[in-house]
Parts: sequence; C-alpha cells; structure tokens
Amino acid sequence: MLKLLQSALADGLSGASSTPSAPSSGAISAEEAMWAGVDLACANLSAPLAVLNLAALSTNAGFLLRRAAGKPIRVASKSIRNRDVLRAVLAQPGFAGILGFTLPEALWLAADPSGAFTDIVVAYPTADSPALRALAADPQACARVTLMVDSTEQLEWMAATLAGTQPAAPIRLCLDLDASWRPAVAGRTLGHIGVYRSPVRTGGDAIALALAIGRHVKGGAQLFRLTGIMAYEAQIAGLQDTPHTKNKFADAAKSQILQQIQRSSMAEILHRRANVVAAVRNLCELEFVNGGGTGSLELTTEDPSVTELAAGSGLFGPTLFDGYSRFSPAHAVGFAAPVVRRPAPDIVTVLGGGWIASGPAGADRSPEPVYPSGLSLIGTEGAGEVQTPLRGAAASTLRIGEKVWFRHAKSGEVCEHVDALEIIDGGGHRAGRALTYRGEGKAFI
Repeated sequence: MLKLLQSALADGLSGASSTPSAPSSGAISAEEAMWAGVDLACANLSAPLAVLNLAALSTNAGFLLRRAAGKPIRVASKSIRNRDVLRAVLAQPGFAGILGFTLPEALWLAADPSGAFTDIVVAYPTADSPALRALAADPQACARVTLMVDSTEQLEWMAATLAGTQPAAPIRLCLDLDASWRPAVAGRTLGHIGVYRSPVRTGGDAIALALAIGRHVKGGAQLFRLTGIMAYEAQIAGLQDTPHTKNKFADAAKSQILQQIQRSSMAEILHRRANVVAAVRNLCELEFVNGGGTGSLELTTEDPSVTELAAGSGLFGPTLFDGYSRFSPAHAVGFAAPVVRRPAPDIVTVLGGGWIASGPAGADRSPEPVYPSGLSLIGTEGAGEVQTPLRGAAASTLRIGEKVWFRHAKSGEVCEHVDALEIIDGGGHRAGRALTYRGEGKAFI
C-alpha cells in the first residue's frame, strides 16, 4: 500500500495526474460523478467507512508545494493520523519533517522501523511524565523529537520530572511564539483575534525564556537545548476568508472584514516575528523557524525569518477549507454511513454520522452530506451519535442498506472513527486500504 501511495503522489506531482478522475457524465456535476464512482467502488463494503482518493491527494499535495514557493513543508500529523499516508507524503521532494500532536505519538513515529520519521516537532507542550522519561532514556528519540515550550513553568515541570534520570542527550526544545493579533489604538488593546496558545509575544519574552532554558544543567551538561521557534497564525491559516451561507450580501460584507483583519494581522506578525527571531539568534543558533498552515502558505512563505512552513489539512481538503479566496483544495477524503430507516417519504435516517469536528459548536463543524446530492441535515437533530436523519428529494430513491456519503469539517478527526482509509486509485477503483492510527491500536487524543 505504501508503494501505491508513493507512486500516485510522485506521478501527480510530476504532472502525470493533475485532477481527480471521475466517471464521465453530462447530466451531473464532476463532483457528484466522483462520489458516484466512489460509491460504486465501495458497493461491497459495509459502512461506516472512509475513503482516500489518490488523485485528489496528489492534486492537493501539488497545490501546497506551489503555494509554499520553495520553502519546505512540515506535515501536521494530527490532520492525517495515518502512517502510510505520512510516509508517502514525506517521500516527495518539498515535504520535510512532522509537526506532531503529542509526545507519545512522536515516540511511536520516531521508532518506526521504516526510518521515515527522523524530525518530529511536537506542536503542543507535554505534561506526560512517563513519555518524557521515555524520551530522555532513548538516544534516538532525543535526536529525532523536539518538544514545545512557552513558559518557565513548563521548564520547571520537565526538570522536576527528570530529576532522577540523566537524559541520553539534551532535550530539544522549540519556543512557541504567540501569533495572535491584538489591535490597539493609542496604546490600548482592543481585543484578541486568534487562538490562545503561548504567553510569549515579544523579543524580551523570548529572550527571557531562552535564558531560562540555558540555566537548566544536570550532571554538568545542558538539560535542554533550544533548536527552533514556531509561530502559528491561526486567524489566517485556519479561518476561511470567504464564508458561504444563503445570504450573499452578508457573506460579501463578512469576507471584506475578514480579509482586512487577515491583512492587518499578517503585517503585524511579519514585523514582530522577525524581531523575535533576530533577538533569539543573538543568543543561540536556531535550526528552524516554523510558521503558517494550510490557509496561509503563500503569505507566510514571504516572511524571510521563516525557514519552513506547516500544513496537513490541505492534503485531505475538508469542508472548513472550502471558503478561502487564495486556493481551493480537491476533496480527497469522505465517509459513508448506511441508511437504516425511512421515517417519512422525504427523510432517510443513517446509522451514526455524528462525526462533529472540534472547535466552536456550529453548523460549520457538522459533516456535510454530498452524495446523493440534495440531502441536508435536519435542524432539530443535526448529525447524531447513533442516528442522523436527512431530508431531500434523493431520500425517496435510497433503499435500506445503501450509503450516504459525507465530507468531514476537519481533516484528521475522521480517522478517529475508522480503522482504515479505503484507497481509491486514479481510475476510480478501490486499490486496498491504509490503516489509521486507530486501526493500529493508537489513540493520541
């Protein structure tokens, strides 16, 4: 399966395949035809199940590389959660390293016998004592894994956790710089736009933390080593700037506001990040400065202080990335749920389907039914844990046991619900399956 994934990506990135293939049809859209082909390919499989379209994956990988404009892309594993897919992507020129989710995940990947995962930055601070001690005891893991820090409180916790052990090598650390935007007028902050991550915002903050890292010595050797800086502009990389609802006038007004916010925010972080990086480089050598995400690659790559980018969701193309003005990913991943009830002539109910994405509760976090077309969630129930009723003209044509196909709002979370991704090749045929983290008995949540 790994060879198939690698071959499909290599062919697509070399220009052999530029768009997802779909059965020809003059009566329905190319999108609907593609899902019809997927439905046919998986006709003999029981649902729930999830699929990965190789042609769409290849198309999306090419989009990411072109938008990165030459800077390497570190792959966000939390958006993929499938080792075969991660291995295949990293085998392609332009992708380098993993932006991990948790330390236990990083240790698992670092020990992978394929040797594909030799550079793993854990994107979030850890509070896992056994995992930290396991890292410290493993020379190979120490060389391959970098932990995230943003406070002396975290440093003290790690030092205390390792009090009874001597690490095989200094623990590699990455400083997390807050990239949120705090617009101000006359010195007064008007608000916080972005996510609440790190308390480190200025060069002074970063220098103080870097010096604190250097003060931790154990057995005459440095306990920690600062190797990188990360600054994730969530309000740009993860926020659609052209949302689509039924109100076109409201959408246009909201888009203008969002795009102005993102322009102002990017200008601010470009200046502030450059200052912070310059300040820290006066104290120590940095191996990397990571920035951006799927939604901001072409903007973040213009920052000369950034040496590498990060992306993951853009490979799968979930619904939360449908509303960007700068790019439009192909729809590479979807899932199916079986019809089990017909409570009314124009309503069918599928089993389960409540694969709600994380984030603020709302309609944009719900899965979207895409095939057969014309089905929609019912407001009083939505997508449910045990059942999901769907209304629409297509309901009358569906029979018990047939599948309804959905797209998930976020990327990697769909893999928490299935043991494998069923692989659809460039000809629209099922070509095997790639085990997810769940299918390999892992749950890093």
